[in-house]
Amino acid sequence: MMALDDVVPPISTDERVEVAMERSVRWLDRCIEAHKRPNEQNLFAIVQGGCLPELRVKCCEEMVKRDTPGYAIGGLAGGEAKCDFAETVRICCELLPDHKPKYVMGIGYAEDLMVAALLGADMFDCVFATRTARFGQAFSTKGLIKVRNVSYRKDFGPLSEGCTCYACQNYSRAYISQLLRDKVDSSAI
Repeated sequence: MMALDDVVPPISTDERVEVAMERSVRWLDRCIEAHKRPNEQNLFAIVQGGCLPELRVKCCEEMVKRDTPGYAIGGLAGGEAKCDFAETVRICCELLPDHKPKYVMGIGYAEDLMVAALLGADMFDCVFATRTARFGQAFSTKGLIKVRNVSYRKDFGPLSEGCTCYACQNYSRAYISQLLRDKVDSSAI
């Protein structure tokens, strides 16, 4: 369970980023106080501070004082430079406790998962797979396939040959291609 935080766009002024970081710390205190089932739910603090190292250090120090079960690194993947993303994740991972999970929120690309993991992060969420599917593409053992293409309209094979996932076992490329063309809610697959 994530504490409430104040997220700002990467183009925000330094002053606005600092206000958001301080507000996120205050909101964490309120979340800790309101947390009704600490033995059943893990409340994670969310470290904010934009790509400003001094604010990330300050926020990490404040969040660690609250000793939550884990820590999220938030406010990234909003268009900042890759080097700023990596440096911010590095700073936070070095300052957050090694014995508690570190979760990088909202990663946009698969390569950023690798960077974050190499820098010490343990957990992630990533829009890459969902965004790829939204554009009519799917991952297969042969690489990325564009299921919306005409060539798949009469292809009754699975998305990925030999795959045992539910979608591959129950739906053909032709069926998924038709759903994408019809703009049908494909959340059922």
